[in-house]
Amino acid sequence: MRTILHSDLNNFYASVECLRNPEIREKPVVVVGSKEDRHGIVLAKNMIAKKAGVKTGDVYWEARQKCGNTLVEVQADFAEYLKVSKEVRKIYEDYTDRIEAYGIDECWLDVTASLNLFGSGVQIANTIRERVKKEIGITVSVGVSWNKIFAKLGSDMKKPDAVTEITEGNYKEIVWSLPVEDLLYVGNATKQKLNRIGVKTIGQLAQSDEGLLVRMLGKWGSYLHTFANGKDSSPVTTVDEEENIKSIGNSLTVYRDLKDEEDVRMVIHLLSDSVAARMRESGLTRARTVHLYARASDLSGYQKQGKLPRPCSNAIEISKKAFELFREVYPWQSYVRGLGVSVSDFCFGAEQLDLFGSLEKDEKQRRLDAAVDKLRKKYGNNVIQSAIVYKDPKIRDMDVKGEHVIHPYSFFKNGT
Repeated sequence: MRTILHSDLNNFYASVECLRNPEIREKPVVVVGSKEDRHGIVLAKNMIAKKAGVKTGDVYWEARQKCGNTLVEVQADFAEYLKVSKEVRKIYEDYTDRIEAYGIDECWLDVTASLNLFGSGVQIANTIRERVKKEIGITVSVGVSWNKIFAKLGSDMKKPDAVTEITEGNYKEIVWSLPVEDLLYVGNATKQKLNRIGVKTIGQLAQSDEGLLVRMLGKWGSYLHTFANGKDSSPVTTVDEEENIKSIGNSLTVYRDLKDEEDVRMVIHLLSDSVAARMRESGLTRARTVHLYARASDLSGYQKQGKLPRPCSNAIEISKKAFELFREVYPWQSYVRGLGVSVSDFCFGAEQLDLFGSLEKDEKQRRLDAAVDKLRKKYGNNVIQSAIVYKDPKIRDMDVKGEHVIHPYSFFKNGT
């Protein structure tokens, strides 16, 4: 039996800002991606702002309406957040080398081999919690379980500064009554599909017919059924095995085979648009590397990665590079069944312009992206689309960003 922890640094960005500037601790604080632009998206908030109703993803003026003039707005400093994240990770490394990051503020830890040295999973979790509070100055919630999915559920259940254990003896009581959308990888679109067949809790999902779920959701129906029953066996990667912790990607199996490059270009653009939008939502403004994955109708797979001309979060540039990679790697021995696009190797420091870069052009593109993001947030992801996707109405009408969840790379690499 494994012992897995999932640690979640509470209100991480806002907590770091309050640590740096103690006089704002007793005020509502929001961290935004763009301080000079009053349409900036709230990336994080402290508990005071949360209690006032502020939500991650609110635009700045919405947060101001909820908190009034006492609201403190801070521009995100990702270099500082990464620094603090690394300091916390050093504490984790005292207890295990099996650490897998899930974003900058969350990690899974497999402490199975450490139980004889440091005590039970709950004891290790509480030790880590106290050390992070004392040595770093922020709080962490930790879930303890025998698998990664339930460990993450545990860390979400009590916040801030808490430990929750989910065991084989209590998971049905604790987990199965939760809304189905609380389960990792159940996004809004999946939730709606499950709700339509009467599945509203994790327990109802666990007790559903797996075949029905597969017919409705594809292979992810089987995965979600496995997760809801506590049968996730995906491993926690070691420090040496771990891929770059900052990776965002999306993949899609289309309703029909893609028969030519124009078909492929259309789907790559949709995926790139989704990935770019998720980057900006996460406050990740520039990626250096694009990854392309293609699956043929004969189920053979092809993949390639390459550097962008310069780091960015622009869908057009990401799509252009991904299509270039596709043309380099795909042999066209059969039609294309599925495609995936991801980006990694993010920049966190101050903006650096290359010799031929145009500051004015970059600023115009940033503002255009922000305007599009705002419209999509209000009216739906398909309200604005590129002309390239109008070739196929069924593909055009797919909400790639809303219906297809972003997954950690290690999950697919290691399987379930």
